[in-house]
Amino acid sequence: MMWPAAFREFVERHALIGREIEIPEAEDLSGVGASIGLFSEADATVEANDVYPGLVVKEDGYVPIGGCLVGCGDPYFINVRDQPPGPVYRIYHDSVFDQSYDRDAAIARVLDSYEHLLRFVET
Repeated sequence: MMWPAAFREFVERHALIGREIEIPEAEDLSGVGASIGLFSEADATVEANDVYPGLVVKEDGYVPIGGCLVGCGDPYFINVRDQPPGPVYRIYHDSVFDQSYDRDAAIARVLDSYEHLLRFVET
């Protein structure tokens, strides 16, 4: 599992691995708000290859970038099919069990660009 080069460069340039991102409800396009712990590429590989929803959604181009810090278990993704800097998505872990998952119900757009993560990095 490899992050797209543009995303990897973005994460490395801004030293984001392991950082916490707090997105208020008003700024989250899905209206929920997000507390995200950004993965290392090794953690992303585990999320994509060993657990749901990563095991299933990678076939649709989704690449894990972070996990929920408040205990809901919903991971966050970018999609390799989007032009960089593409959106950040939340994929509800309890909505994806196999390839027949309801994409409209399981996937929520959180930010229009992963570059917007920088606005919400906790210091």
